[in-house]
Amino acid sequence: MSEERVRTPVGQTTRGRAAAVHIDSVTLALVLALLLFGLVMVTSASISVAAQNTGNPFYFLERQLGTAVAGALAAVLVFCFRMDRWEDFSHLLFAAAIVMLLAVLVPGLGEVVNGGRRWMHLAGFSFQVSELARVLVLVYIASYAARRQDELRETFTGLLKPLLLLGLVAVLLLGEPDFGAATVLFATGFGMLFLAGARLRYVILLTVVAGCIFGLLAVTSAYRLRRLTGFLDPWANPYSSGFQLTQSLIAIGRGKWLGVGLGNSVQKLFYLPEADTDFLFAVLAEELGLFGVLLTLGLFVALIWRAFYIARLASRAGLDFQSYLAAGFGLWLGMQAFINVGVNMGVLPTKGLTLPLMSYGRSSLIVTMVWVGMLLRIYHETMMERRGSATVMARGAS
Repeated sequence: MSEERVRTPVGQTTRGRAAAVHIDSVTLALVLALLLFGLVMVTSASISVAAQNTGNPFYFLERQLGTAVAGALAAVLVFCFRMDRWEDFSHLLFAAAIVMLLAVLVPGLGEVVNGGRRWMHLAGFSFQVSELARVLVLVYIASYAARRQDELRETFTGLLKPLLLLGLVAVLLLGEPDFGAATVLFATGFGMLFLAGARLRYVILLTVVAGCIFGLLAVTSAYRLRRLTGFLDPWANPYSSGFQLTQSLIAIGRGKWLGVGLGNSVQKLFYLPEADTDFLFAVLAEELGLFGVLLTLGLFVALIWRAFYIARLASRAGLDFQSYLAAGFGLWLGMQAFINVGVNMGVLPTKGLTLPLMSYGRSSLIVTMVWVGMLLRIYHETMMERRGSATVMARGAS
């Protein structure tokens, strides 16, 4: 009898086959390693500031640990939802993202923190809207790539239409202003569309256009221009525009091969601003040296590789939406980690982006754990699909 492949709906089982939960232990181990490592470094980086400002040296550890637990619960909840539900409601999710980004710009709804209107205060909890909005937008981009594959791969307008929507979201992010989030979102969405099969010549053309637009936006704003050019020679204004970067470079330089020892950083003692958030990597490099840096980068590279591996498995199983979304997680994680490390080392302008899973930040950590829940769900559905197909093919052969 000839081989015949019959696909069952994702989330259902073939007759006589018990349902099972497939957890990717590699992804789970890498995420837990980064989380625990981050908790240790947040404690070390914040203990002096917390003791002086709150009287509790473990204030930030307790809050970050509570956020990690909340993020884990959010990941479990997301894992329980089939991915086709996300695809079915992708248009509504995109609309919700637009509404949130508009609402945060409204005085009285959005909170101004450090000169940026990026936060909303709900039920005693401040939440950075752009973190969640970016995930919802990328869910829509993955859905578009899966639904419009032929149009995306064959026509210029098939690529232009989602990029215009990404541009709209980027404009709203720039209004906060959040140049870093806009850059990461646009580049991640662009990368997902390229992986989905957009023609290379169209990608190159629109990349040049997008680069020119972002460059123009940068040079037409005195604030953004100072941040973009300040990193070129931070020592020219070490007590002004170059203060953060000079302190970060001093911290990294002190680390040498093995660091000064966990907890022994000097720069975190009221010299390095945002030591537990944007510049956590600098404290890590000072205390653990090149060894700690390589360990951290190795964990991120492994998790990024795993995301792309899961994306490939999903693609081979015929789960296009899941494949593009898993690849989107890998692109986003790699890009944000690369920018954060680059900023800390002075090779990129200051962006105000956290180091995923490690830096202190409740909104960032919870949303990243939602991403992780999606990635684990994609792996589960891929394994279910592959086992279901193998079972049907085996029955057909018999």
